[in-house]
Amino acid sequence: MNSMAHSRARRNPADGRAPVRRAAATVGVIFLVIGVLGFIPGITSNFDDLYFAGHESDAKLLGLFQVSVLHNIVHLLFGVAGLALARTVSGARTFLVGGGPIYLVLWLYGLVVDMSSAANFIPLNNADNWLHLGLGVGMIALGVVTTRGQGRR
Repeated sequence: MNSMAHSRARRNPADGRAPVRRAAATVGVIFLVIGVLGFIPGITSNFDDLYFAGHESDAKLLGLFQVSVLHNIVHLLFGVAGLALARTVSGARTFLVGGGPIYLVLWLYGLVVDMSSAANFIPLNNADNWLHLGLGVGMIALGVVTTRGQGRR
């Protein structure tokens, strides 16, 4: 049998990687970049107000998304997980289809949490909530669309 017979998903002839693997790796790199940018003054406004965690952290990535050291670390860890899981088709699909619901839960949490309370430990603001909704739906969609018709092998 040739190697294509063992393929778990349609491959791009340009790089030989299954689309779901490329999608997971791309999302992983984006998370890594966002995590790093959250630690760079200027790209993150109010950098002097960057706390480890909690709603008191007034630092904002791109002047819009409330971040903390914990929030940035979560982005970095999610990025590392994406790159590690992108090594296989099943891992990549798991990262996207499994990670998407995590962001949907964060979105729901952001909708119900009192943003000025200690329960907002991540911290989150309205811009984060909309981003988490988009990430959750987008990651699930990428995981499903890039493996459509391939079955779960």
